[in-house]
Amino acid sequence: MSTPVVESPRASRVNYLNVSYGIRSWLFTTDHKRIALLYLVSVTLFFFLGGFFAVLIRLELMTPPGDLVQSETYNRLFTMHGVIMIFFFLIPAIPAVLGNFLVPLMIGARDLAFPRLNLLSWYIYTLGGLFTLAATLFGGVDTGWTFYTPYSSTYSNSNVMLTAVGIFITGFSSILTGLNFLVTIHKMRAPGMVWFRLPLFIWAHYATSLIMILGTPVVAIAILLVGLERLFHIGIFDPKLGGDPLLFQHLFWFYSHPAVYIMILPAMGVINELITCFSRRRIFGYSFIAFSSIAIATLGFLVWGHHMFTSGQSVYAGMVFSVLSMLVAIPSAVKVFNWTATLYKGSVSYQAPMLYALGFIGLFTIGGLTGIFLATLAVDVHVHDTYFVVAHFHYIMVGGTIMAYLGGLHYWWPKMTGKVYPEGWARFAALVIFVGFNLTFLPQFVLGYLGMPRRYHVYPEEFQVLNVMSSAGASILGVGYLIPMIYFIWSLRYGPKAPENPWGAKGLEWLVPSPPPPHNFDVTPVVTGEPYDYSPKSEGAHVR
Repeated sequence: MSTPVVESPRASRVNYLNVSYGIRSWLFTTDHKRIALLYLVSVTLFFFLGGFFAVLIRLELMTPPGDLVQSETYNRLFTMHGVIMIFFFLIPAIPAVLGNFLVPLMIGARDLAFPRLNLLSWYIYTLGGLFTLAATLFGGVDTGWTFYTPYSSTYSNSNVMLTAVGIFITGFSSILTGLNFLVTIHKMRAPGMVWFRLPLFIWAHYATSLIMILGTPVVAIAILLVGLERLFHIGIFDPKLGGDPLLFQHLFWFYSHPAVYIMILPAMGVINELITCFSRRRIFGYSFIAFSSIAIATLGFLVWGHHMFTSGQSVYAGMVFSVLSMLVAIPSAVKVFNWTATLYKGSVSYQAPMLYALGFIGLFTIGGLTGIFLATLAVDVHVHDTYFVVAHFHYIMVGGTIMAYLGGLHYWWPKMTGKVYPEGWARFAALVIFVGFNLTFLPQFVLGYLGMPRRYHVYPEEFQVLNVMSSAGASILGVGYLIPMIYFIWSLRYGPKAPENPWGAKGLEWLVPSPPPPHNFDVTPVVTGEPYDYSPKSEGAHVR
């Protein structure tokens, strides 16, 4: 088995992190790496803002009576938590930060296909975020992140329009990013990098981009219709005006279930890179993993109705959506099986990125299995709109996406910044996050099964012990998330200089200096071998 070969001299060591050129050079940059760092700062700010609302939610739920905030305020807290975390952190985090930084490097390109469009996507994201922040400052919105009609379109007295405009604008950022990735992957691959030599990280982002382009316009239309009904009292969703509220649910979930895969598919792409690197084995079943990403993106558009089992839809429709929802679990299970097979008899090392990858597999598996519960009609009727759903969702999104995001940041941080973080603290943070997460959300499965509804801030006393456990876990989880931010910032100033390939990893991104020069490669690399070749005979990718 041959290995990737790059016929290129080393590019000049110009540090794109140099800030001596001033803020203007950052605000008008078309370098995909700098734009990725702009996204990194932005999504981090939104992450901690959304986390602040989560802290207030868990403080309220420590006691049965609503003694910290009023019911209207609590409605705003969980809504703003959901809106910010989903639309401004979870959806853009991995594609906009890691994808922006790595896609050109991994395929041997000098930049994305449309560099100015890439910068525009960040400005659009920031503009949408400013609208949502304004809505927060003016009192927030109380509809829930799902904006269910007719409450959102007619009756709510909160800042529905301001928040909806922010989400509507931000959707264009996703569309532009997806378009940029698709064109770049199709047209700018290095010579010799045929489809089945692509890193699986690229396959995952390709599938994600398809969902972004096809799904985002649907939710944009749904939000636009909410605004039209709210402003002009056109009968679209409100039954009093001749509308149908279930129409909104169909439009919203047609996008929002595939949006789950916008969040989790890039995370799976990250895990592919981590598992193969730290087990020192070629990924097991490369083609199966690649096609499973496309299968998830395709089937994800066919399962939205399982969110509506209790809405009164046809029993036969419910049965069809139930079967399809179970089918979509198959390609996800393929990935977990192949990761496990890759680890089997591998030379596994437990550096911080690998700890996050192993944590991802455990948490994502729990989230995926409980998704089968929710796809079962009889069980879903019992646990619908309870904390069982909250726990399942967070095991997928927080336990999955954020664990992979942090694993990817730790893995590529030396390449992105040219600096090394303290490995001991990184391993400690990974363990704290894993323990804190399970202590936070495992009790919520029990709460949901026992019948505690979500979105209530007053609950029976018999649920207090489990809620106190969940709030205690959330405090541990919060500390775990703060630790990496502290040592990442520390490493920028005091961290040792990173070697070009600290992990001994394969891939074109590890052939350039750390951090990479502005145009990545002076000469277009030529790929002559298969990806992930960690065989003993392989000398690894090298430069002639």
